[in-house]
Amino acid sequence: MPDFAVTCKFGKMSRVNRQSNAPDTCSTTEAAERLGMAVRSVQLMVDRGELLAWKTPGGHRRILRSSLDAWLAARGGSAPVAAAPARNAVRPMTLLLIEDSVHFQNLISLVVRRELPDAELHVAADGIAGLALAGRLEPDLLLVDILLPGIDGAALISSLRSHPQFARSRLIVVTALDEAQREPYRLALEGVPLVHKTKLVTELPPLLASVAAAQA
Repeated sequence: MPDFAVTCKFGKMSRVNRQSNAPDTCSTTEAAERLGMAVRSVQLMVDRGELLAWKTPGGHRRILRSSLDAWLAARGGSAPVAAAPARNAVRPMTLLLIEDSVHFQNLISLVVRRELPDAELHVAADGIAGLALAGRLEPDLLLVDILLPGIDGAALISSLRSHPQFARSRLIVVTALDEAQREPYRLALEGVPLVHKTKLVTELPPLLASVAAAQA
């Protein structure tokens, strides 16, 4: 392994071995552009150990491109480059469902297809994949479960609501938690329409219709 710039506890830097076989790296900004995420989201992925990185003596993160490639490969491959829409073309409504239960993925998909047959529905099974897809798609509507692997839905919603990229995206929360169980997430869920999973068939359709009407 080549030596890199290492800062000791007294603040002095060791020698730098500038060997040509140093690993290929990228900045958090470059990684965010490739993943279609906010830079802060990539920084959190580094902090959680999902991407391999280190900090330079100046405090900048350098991410191993091999770990970025591995993360993308585990979730279906490299980020696609979206084609530019044709001028004056009518873009179909885009929905993103972030839900880890296959049963509720199927149920919500059935409701969406019945109520919005022309919409494009994308599904992610965990919070990290959902965040990446949201960055790529910038969907018109996100349907998000609260309890998710990776990043829980409340943290994901807070991240989306604070980022200007998703200012036009509408949110609907779907959950099996009762009111008392939702109390820890109260601030994140404030002002967001919520449907309990036992009432999806009756309460989700009018919310979908409302979002579709606003998009028209």
